[in-house]
Amino acid sequence: MPHVLVSRTVVRARAHRRTVAQALVLSLVVAGTAAFASLHKTVTLDVDGDVRTVSAFGRTVGDVLEAHDVVVGPRDLVSPGTADVVGTRQTVVVRHGREVDVVVDGDQRTVWTTALTVEEMVAELGLRDQAVRTSASRSSVLGREPLAVSTVKTVHVAADGATQDLTTQAATVREVLVEAGVVLGPYDRLSAPLDSAVADGMVVLVTRVRTETRSERTETPFATVREDDPRLVEGREVVEVEGRTGVSVTTFVAQLVGDEEVGRTVLAESVVTAPVDQVVRVGTMTMPDPADLPSVEPGTARAIGLEMTLARGWDEAEFACLDNLWTKESGWRTTAENRSSGAYGIPQALPGSKMASAGDDWRTNPATQIAWGLGYIENRYDTPCGAWSFFLSRNYY
Repeated sequence: MPHVLVSRTVVRARAHRRTVAQALVLSLVVAGTAAFASLHKTVTLDVDGDVRTVSAFGRTVGDVLEAHDVVVGPRDLVSPGTADVVGTRQTVVVRHGREVDVVVDGDQRTVWTTALTVEEMVAELGLRDQAVRTSASRSSVLGREPLAVSTVKTVHVAADGATQDLTTQAATVREVLVEAGVVLGPYDRLSAPLDSAVADGMVVLVTRVRTETRSERTETPFATVREDDPRLVEGREVVEVEGRTGVSVTTFVAQLVGDEEVGRTVLAESVVTAPVDQVVRVGTMTMPDPADLPSVEPGTARAIGLEMTLARGWDEAEFACLDNLWTKESGWRTTAENRSSGAYGIPQALPGSKMASAGDDWRTNPATQIAWGLGYIENRYDTPCGAWSFFLSRNYY
């Protein structure tokens, strides 16, 4: 085998090239490791009070939140901001915004907040430095229930002839009265409802109401019942039953301010006398037309009847009814007699001797019989038409 002689210079050159190549590879590895290490973070996440330490790769706060599925909206609070570069061991705070109902001194409103506690909510309302009272402890977690906040107010309570000026954190009139030591009676009145909100400078007026048991009589008016009656001529009305007013007694507790009654509570009601309806009969019979009367011959009983009818203040229409009635009863004959009943004369008096009250010649004198008959009709039926209408329904009068 032949011997190859290599100079030391060549050997040294080759060794140098190997060293340079190895150094280059090493520098690349170191650079990649450094870049990898710069993207890996160990961060403390505080999301709505839930604190945890997480590992993540990313350059910004937004990268870290996205890597751990933490979604933020425009109303949410993120500190540092999502675009800020995040460093290892850094704490990232996220507070999600939500709507909360807040009542400040009775004024209800809905606000967006990132507060976790009642104390933080009070601070957001700008009331941290004021003496306020809250419906929940300031250290408690802010829930979904409405938060009531009451600030310091001056309230004036007027009761029993005196006025108290209170500096109070009371939220309602009820609480103000408790602080003032004012006890209400069952009927006492207030200038504002007990559960109404208190405002600065408000005046609460208490009006004392005393009670007294009383009784009161009340009249109950009667009703009028109108009934059609074909036996009465049109336009004529007859009260058949007189109406009577009823009386009832009410016992009650009167609520008095001074001597003025401002209310009452009924204890009992009793009827002393019930009302009685008034019954009125209303005529529906059509009056005869005097023009339809046959001519009245002078000197006849009918002529005497017409004259005496008009003399009593009745008109020709009433005589028409009388003519119909006595034509049916007797035909205007003075000696007409009903042999079965004994009725006699023009008006068919029963018995005929009743007509003696009008004159001794009652048996034969038409004027005497007519005078008695007209008096009988007036006393019993008011008018000849009243008697005629009765006759039509009963066949007698």
